[in-house]
Amino acid sequence: MPHPLRSRSFRLLFVGRSLSLVGDAVVPVALVLAVYAATGSAGALALVLGCAMVPKLLLLPLGGVAGDRFRARTVALTTDLIRCAAQLFVGYELLGGTPKLWQIALAEAIGGAASAFAMPTAAPLITGTVGPDGRQRANSLMAVANSAARLGGPLLAALLVETAGAGWAFVLDGCSFAVSAALLTLIRVEHVPIPRRSLAADLKEGWSEVRSRDWYWTSLIAHSAWNGAAAVLMTLGPAIAFRHFSGTVFWSTFIEAGAIGLFLGSLLASRARPRRPVLTANLGLATYALPLTLLALAAPAPLTVAAYAVAQAGLGFLSPVWQTSVQSAIPAHTLARVTSYDWLLSLASMPLGYALAPLAADAWGPEVPLLTAALVVGGACLATAAVPGVRHFGQHPHGRVYEGPEPSGRGCSVAD
Repeated sequence: MPHPLRSRSFRLLFVGRSLSLVGDAVVPVALVLAVYAATGSAGALALVLGCAMVPKLLLLPLGGVAGDRFRARTVALTTDLIRCAAQLFVGYELLGGTPKLWQIALAEAIGGAASAFAMPTAAPLITGTVGPDGRQRANSLMAVANSAARLGGPLLAALLVETAGAGWAFVLDGCSFAVSAALLTLIRVEHVPIPRRSLAADLKEGWSEVRSRDWYWTSLIAHSAWNGAAAVLMTLGPAIAFRHFSGTVFWSTFIEAGAIGLFLGSLLASRARPRRPVLTANLGLATYALPLTLLALAAPAPLTVAAYAVAQAGLGFLSPVWQTSVQSAIPAHTLARVTSYDWLLSLASMPLGYALAPLAADAWGPEVPLLTAALVVGGACLATAAVPGVRHFGQHPHGRVYEGPEPSGRGCSVAD
């Protein structure tokens, strides 16, 4: 099996994406600290974060159409340049010493809109630079880079904020997008053109691909439940940490253990070749119910931290396995549209979790929404095992996948 890094195009893509992932991992912490320091208002921070999220949610389906209709490399390059300009502008505002909230919010809204068009190009960029045999390893490499960035990004952000100022974190992110765009100009990405039709027809075709595969849309429900549960944990977990544990020390250890688990799960996915990849990945994702339950019950700190590391390892394993399965089974000319619906459902459930968790905690205490989230995410992920398409979606020893009962003989139908 050829290693994907032997391909010059993927190698350049990997370097560019890795650099932009580091920048993106630095910005969330720096943004929170910068906006709160400038305004002292949680409402102002919520406004800026909402300006980044809402355009992304609204425009994701259109981003999927653009990723299929035009060349993924061109769309990704354009969005990198837009996000570069937006982040450099925010950095300039912060370094100037008198940042204006509305200008930062506008820049983040532009960056969020660009992200809606950039995110669906991730899958076509992989399939356009790596052959079928190397895709799981390529996706695993991307996942490892992502988890490594999430592990080190907050520490780098804190260092930049304390020593040079929050503005330099945005300058770093903007420069990472500039380098990524430059590298994209040097790679060759295969493109499967689609006929020009109306926007509504393109959106309908993408949704039809989603709806026609029970293994896909039922897994999206499970993944959406996971994201909603993650929002509940991130909202209420700190309160549990300060009420029953050692506060900051416990929560920092908890988060770092999750980042390590995510990294190890991504490494495992680069080696594992499960015969039932979708089923295996979804069952691994169900382990997220463990830390939610243990937090609600105020279980011993080491056990709770270990459970979160295991749960995040399940996420690290799922991401490349799921992406490889989707890239292998979904027709290339609809891949960006199909993955845009994946992103849409995943991201949309998080604001819901952020909004409902505090309300439920005020009414019944934080334990009730944590246990409810555990039940929802565990039940949704485990329930996919009852779906025929999830059980039957498999992988041959040679890396090719099939949808439906396991084929036998030369005349089998295999989705590449």
